[in-house]
Amino acid sequence: MTKDVFCRAHGFDPARLAAIGPLLQAFVDRGELAGIVTLTSRGGEIVQSEQIGWSDIDTKTPMREGTLFRIASMSKPITSVAALMLVEEGKIALDDPISKWIPELANLSVLRDAAGALNDIQPARRAITIEDLFTHRSGIAYAPFSEGPLKQAYEQALGDPGMNRLSVDAWLTALGTLPLAYQPGDRFHYGHSTDVLGFLLGRVEGKPFRRVLQERIFAPLGMRDTDFWLPQDKRSRLASLYGYEEASGKLRKIETDMYDQPPEYTPGGGGLISSAADYHRFARMLLGGGVLDGIRLLRPETVRLMRTNRLTEAQRKVPFAGMPLWQKSGFGLGLSIAEDLIDNPYACGATGSITWPGIFGTWWQADPANDLVMIYLIQHQVPVSANSGSTIATGRGAAGRRALPVYQRGIYEAMQNPQAFPLKAQAT
Repeated sequence: MTKDVFCRAHGFDPARLAAIGPLLQAFVDRGELAGIVTLTSRGGEIVQSEQIGWSDIDTKTPMREGTLFRIASMSKPITSVAALMLVEEGKIALDDPISKWIPELANLSVLRDAAGALNDIQPARRAITIEDLFTHRSGIAYAPFSEGPLKQAYEQALGDPGMNRLSVDAWLTALGTLPLAYQPGDRFHYGHSTDVLGFLLGRVEGKPFRRVLQERIFAPLGMRDTDFWLPQDKRSRLASLYGYEEASGKLRKIETDMYDQPPEYTPGGGGLISSAADYHRFARMLLGGGVLDGIRLLRPETVRLMRTNRLTEAQRKVPFAGMPLWQKSGFGLGLSIAEDLIDNPYACGATGSITWPGIFGTWWQADPANDLVMIYLIQHQVPVSANSGSTIATGRGAAGRRALPVYQRGIYEAMQNPQAFPLKAQAT
């Protein structure tokens, strides 16, 4: 079967699919992005795959199918699946207080004003639950998404959120010294909740969280290149991280630290390295209702629960990083869900599509209505702050966020009979 016949057999116009690559290549040619890897499948069959530009500009290492990426917050859905496996087994429950396993986070205080003085506090009205961790309603913050004194307090107590040489016990103890930004259950506030969830799983299972993921998800799904640690023999495959340098108006490589051995601190909210092929298998598992190639990780009803909005109407009115993200999209157990596509610049595809992206520009989506998985991987750093959403999406040096809608629109426009959707794709 020729490539054109194969594409048409899976519902795509081959000429339109072929037009996506040159459009993305233009971002590399203009020096706005170092390189891009995309992968698209329908019905589990790969219909589009592009490796564009450079994994490393200086060495002229090209992007390849097996290039590895820091997937940052794309780690969160993986951690959430592992937690739901333990929920199914009755080892934890959504309404369990996390202090049952993490006493460091018992009897917490809460800031009266999230941007106010650290000593202006009140007692937490209730304990943080496991569901609060899934839905970022624990009151636990991230330094970059905080304002006022809490931001600096997080930075001093916890250090880098992605790479850290503290032990798990020391990190949780340090977190327990910080006040919560909001009362548990009060609102969606992006933070270390999924990191805490991962460490809780490790304590429940009596083993390092890294091993929990290896045994429960990576090995069963054949995700051979996904891990918190990159051994020496794989480092040449890791794409370099770049950021926009204002002074020169060009990309600048950002040198990152590397572990010499597997770390103890393995943040389930943002520490994984992976590949397009590996994450494709994970996304297909979710699209398949918890099963892939006969290997079942979750029951279909659990995946439906994961893909169902948990935010209240009042919580949906609170902006996310300055963006009205929840007015048209919901948030379930570790995933965002596209609900209303009309005039929704933060979602694409069909209603019910699920995703959660990464801060370095990585993005994926599983679209059940069209049996479609899309993966878009870059390594592009942008400044982050509590209200930086619009800047991340459209500011100078944010080409990675402008290139993504080009890929999104290109795929759906190439589909011959897609489910109805507005083509106003934009993502953060």
